[in-house]
Amino acid sequence: MSKQQAHPPLTDDQFRDLLYLESDSDSVELKLTVPEDSYSATARALGMDPLEACIRQVFFFDTPERTLNHARLVVRARRIQGANDDSTVKMHPVDPRACPKAVRQSMHFGVEVNAMPGGYVCSGSMKAEIGKRAVHVVVFDGKPICKLFNKEQRAFYEDHAPDGLALDDLAVLGPINVLKLKFLPKGSKLPLVAEVWLFPNNTSVLELSTKCAPKQALAVAGELHSFLAKKSVPLDGEQQTNTNTALELLSAKTLARYPSDARSRRPGPNPHGHSAVGKRLSPDHCQLIRPKRRHMPAALSCPKAATMTIGSCAVCTT
Repeated sequence: MSKQQAHPPLTDDQFRDLLYLESDSDSVELKLTVPEDSYSATARALGMDPLEACIRQVFFFDTPERTLNHARLVVRARRIQGANDDSTVKMHPVDPRACPKAVRQSMHFGVEVNAMPGGYVCSGSMKAEIGKRAVHVVVFDGKPICKLFNKEQRAFYEDHAPDGLALDDLAVLGPINVLKLKFLPKGSKLPLVAEVWLFPNNTSVLELSTKCAPKQALAVAGELHSFLAKKSVPLDGEQQTNTNTALELLSAKTLARYPSDARSRRPGPNPHGHSAVGKRLSPDHCQLIRPKRRHMPAALSCPKAATMTIGSCAVCTT
């Protein structure tokens, strides 16, 4: 059985901070991690049909030591079944009122508060939709990572990344396969999203979420809590953050796969078209993609994910 835990209520200061962040955000996403032993019961109770889910592949770009992650910056790209790929440069935490005016007014930039039992974080994301094979040609065919990001994203990255660390210096970490299902549960007016993050050692994380306007957040949170409780969905399980979990897992395997002396060298092509450091570190084997021209390393194992902590500067969520 999964260990259940009570989440301490927010303090008055934390609650005021949360209201402040929501007031200047573009949206609020309410999230809940479902305990592993409740997956089947939750799916039945909410009427989730896995055959209606969309397949996604998530690739992260960072150093093997997670330099960006430690600097509270996340760079990722996704392949999406039946849709265009997309890319994101995300910074967390952010103060919406402190964002530069040009950035805040960009059609590609959004500020969102992610909240789950016991914690919340406000992040700013510069997103872009790209071509259907854009991620594939970078990850598997060796095109530069910077090709996945537009001018605004590259500028946003340069403003927040550690000095001297260019996009094309980063390693490819991934992929992680994700099943995403959008549905309206019977008896509820709130549309939900269910995401199952599938880690290569058969470990998985089921996350439920819904988005709303900041002014509706408190009302929607109460309505969602009551509905899920009525459906006997556990609300006090350990909360996990998929991005941090994935990066810790992929980083550990990359560090084990490539010796430190190789990682310390500057990027540069080798006879096989890879560099010793940076994006040419091979992506991990995925059963959905089997390139004929290149051997893909074995699948990864997944350690226990970190628990979300309380506060606006907690940890990054997906």
